[in-house]
Amino acid sequence: MTLLPQELLKSKAPSNRPVISLCEGSDPRIVAGALAAHQADLADVILVGDADAVRTELANQGASESAGVQVHDPLTSPLTSDFAAEYHSLRKHKGVDEAKALSAVQTPVVYAAMLVRLGHATGTVGGAVLTTGEIVRSAIQVIGMAKDAAMVSSFFLMYPPETATTGARAMLYSDCGLVIDPSAKELAEIAKASAKSCQALLETDPKIAFLSFSTKGSARHDAVSKVSEGLAIFKDAAPEIEADGEFQFDAAFVPAVGARKAPGSDVAGHANVMIFPNLDAGNIGYKITQRLGGYMAIGPVMQGLAKPANDLSRGCTAQDVTQMIAVTALQALK
Repeated sequence: MTLLPQELLKSKAPSNRPVISLCEGSDPRIVAGALAAHQADLADVILVGDADAVRTELANQGASESAGVQVHDPLTSPLTSDFAAEYHSLRKHKGVDEAKALSAVQTPVVYAAMLVRLGHATGTVGGAVLTTGEIVRSAIQVIGMAKDAAMVSSFFLMYPPETATTGARAMLYSDCGLVIDPSAKELAEIAKASAKSCQALLETDPKIAFLSFSTKGSARHDAVSKVSEGLAIFKDAAPEIEADGEFQFDAAFVPAVGARKAPGSDVAGHANVMIFPNLDAGNIGYKITQRLGGYMAIGPVMQGLAKPANDLSRGCTAQDVTQMIAVTALQALK
């Protein structure tokens, strides 16, 4: 049975307690989710924002500051001057002077990312209020990409409901939140990152399906060719990882259909990593799986960064925040 992020993190009991910064520290959902994560012993949290507003919301929820629930106001924090100097060093080649650097780190989203860059936090989470673009931009500019990553992409963790039929399984869908129209090479990079994410967060060997409206040449189109080319690039770069395609979703997910449409494939019918051809398909696909299939969707989770930073849906719940804190802490363990 696949463990949810909270359960998996608790089972690992990391020796260094994770610290997660949250850039929307006065939002009621953020505060509730952060408090739940701390009370469940998942992580310590840093709530970033206007100190009075954050403390008021904590009080509204029957809580207050402590060693494990800190409040940082970028306008008054003693760390801000050091953060401004670091940001200036990072961005001066883009025309950012010292005054602009100070202004930037006084925004909660940049401050929260800088906490991660300089080792004050394990990872950062935002997006309950801010847009995906704001969260991703600050993560790339401040935290930066991992040395072995060619790009930043995202994925959703999809967990089946308890009432699911035989064959339902936890899966990873990518990219459903960030890269709009990936090239064949980018599809291969997304699959490469997603394989690592599957191993880390689902704790199982990836079986990667490159999805299309065609299965094994059943249709001809440039869009199909892009997917098959992406698979070929991936298999050349990572021959040790099981991957196949191009597949329609039913051929990737249903064993009987996979056996009929792609006989001899070890991935067909058994895939647990679904690589979508573009953001249209990925975003629509995860929402259908969530709303009609009853799956729990956690994400979008970012991959390809030097240290963890993750986005929330603006429709998120406090429970979503807690799960994303757990995911972010788990990413830091790998």
